[in-house]
Amino acid sequence: MDAYWQGLFDRYHLYLKLERSLSPASVEAYLRDVRRFLEHVLAERPGLRPPDIDLALLEGYLRELHDTGIALRTQARQVSGIRSFFGFLMLEKEITDNPALLLEVPRTGRRLPEVLTVEEIDRIEEAIDLSRPGGHRDRAIVEMMYGCGLRVSEVITLRISHLYRKEGYLRILGKGSKERLVPVNRRALHEVELYLTDRLQMETEPQHRDILFLNRRGHPLSRVYIFRMVKELARRAGIRKNISPHTFRHSFATHLMEGGADLRAIQQMLGHESIQTTEIYTHLDREYLRSTILDHHPRA
Repeated sequence: MDAYWQGLFDRYHLYLKLERSLSPASVEAYLRDVRRFLEHVLAERPGLRPPDIDLALLEGYLRELHDTGIALRTQARQVSGIRSFFGFLMLEKEITDNPALLLEVPRTGRRLPEVLTVEEIDRIEEAIDLSRPGGHRDRAIVEMMYGCGLRVSEVITLRISHLYRKEGYLRILGKGSKERLVPVNRRALHEVELYLTDRLQMETEPQHRDILFLNRRGHPLSRVYIFRMVKELARRAGIRKNISPHTFRHSFATHLMEGGADLRAIQQMLGHESIQTTEIYTHLDREYLRSTILDHHPRA
């Protein structure tokens, strides 16, 4: 790979470790698959750049893999790696359209996401040192992620003017610039109110004045900061699960499902375009019921 692609590849490596919170084995597998893909296409088309890669090129590469007779699970992992890499390119604004979204994945079964219990979430919040600067801010962030099911990108771009405290709603600008209204519970509002006492006294530049969560320099927080914060809090709380900020979103939806919430309502609150994306939480709910029976029924 030339210096340009190597630089992107190195940044992708950091993204997998810090933001995706994957295990070392998964990071290695993703990097190996993406490197294999890049070396293949660059050997045929030197000088290729991300916007030059279209769906036809991706499908041609996967057809060649299929013809070699590799297992469906390996093919699915290749698609997952390519999708992850192109999602990263979108985040980095290297491309404006993502051709990997239309790639078909061989069906090999579904891996359910990690979920925290309410007790574990309480332990994470209790691990936050409220005596230090940023303590109330960090607790408000955790409450917003869990209490409202927000993506990390939605947390760092949340605006004060989009928080309707009297009505108990947030206006969220989600994926594809689609807006949705999300209810905010009293506990999350309380934590935000405590943080706003200090936040509204902070000197900020004009372009940042409406951003809710800021660092000590008055600048918006980064995704990396929140990923690292969550990892550190989980460590302090003695939680061994491999979690990330997205785990709070999964926990939000799973606990709603366990409490009997309507699937369509959960879809709207999460901002899922398709109900099929939300249906994974029906699988999680069934797993919860099954584990409850196995743990507590005398015949289990």
